[in-house]
Amino acid sequence: MRKIFSGITVVALAFVVFVCAMAEAAPPRVYMTKDISAAGLISVYNALESRAEGKNVAVKISTGERGGHNFLDPNLIKGLVQSVKGTIVECNTAYNGARAGTDSHMEVAREHGFTAIAKVDIQDAEGSIGLPVNNGRYFKENLVGSHFKNYDYYVVISHFKGHVMAGFGGAVKNISIGIASAKGKARIHSGGRSDTNPWGGDQTAFLESMAEAGKSVVDSLGGRILYINVMNRLSVDCDCDSSPAEPDMHDIGILASLDPVALDKACVDLVYAAPDGKSLIERMESRSGAHTLEHGEKIGLGSQRYELVKIDK
Repeated sequence: MRKIFSGITVVALAFVVFVCAMAEAAPPRVYMTKDISAAGLISVYNALESRAEGKNVAVKISTGERGGHNFLDPNLIKGLVQSVKGTIVECNTAYNGARAGTDSHMEVAREHGFTAIAKVDIQDAEGSIGLPVNNGRYFKENLVGSHFKNYDYYVVISHFKGHVMAGFGGAVKNISIGIASAKGKARIHSGGRSDTNPWGGDQTAFLESMAEAGKSVVDSLGGRILYINVMNRLSVDCDCDSSPAEPDMHDIGILASLDPVALDKACVDLVYAAPDGKSLIERMESRSGAHTLEHGEKIGLGSQRYELVKIDK
């Protein structure tokens, strides 16, 4: 009897270990709707297993360079931003454009309609603070705006599109380059070589620095962050471009996840699956954009495996 009981116990324990392993191996969920509207945005947010909590909620977007026109429509994000009582947050750019200084950046935010829907905070208006980059290859400290610490939770709403240097921009770019202060942007772009000059760095160092800077943000927030990507106006150029190329592919939808790597990978895969994604695919491949996600997975920022959950009825 003792041998039979022991055998049953071993089998039971093995089953528990198997179930636990399967649970740990379950890929992160990425929720998707084809409804690119204010209601669609709220629906993917509501599908997530987390909610924005706390007195001060930051909503990280790109306010878009003056002259551009592909940045997110304020009317698209208004409902969600106001429902979480969010403050739109941004940082100044490292290049000489209309958003390089706080006053002119706020003026662009006003021109583009963002100050009409919520308070806007340029987080590096009073300088930078450092976030530790654990085991970073290129720098040990990621520079973000000093106001970064003033918020309890971050809702990251990114316009997924191409980018002249990164290949594409989505959630990972928005939490790295996007949340970095002007000095931090230069540090990431240059692979740690300069805090003032963003140009001329090694491409691999730049892509990997983005992933590592993004992880420093995620580590510092300890789960108090979620990600939404809007796949419309899919230009090969970024919203930081004052004269972007017109999109030559169709809009796809809105996706959301608690994993930034999984979210961006799902968006990349949807571009590859699209019949008219040739231009954006060429932009991503010519800049080795996928390497950011590869490195992000390697350092524990997120997973390239995911479960796509379509929430449309």
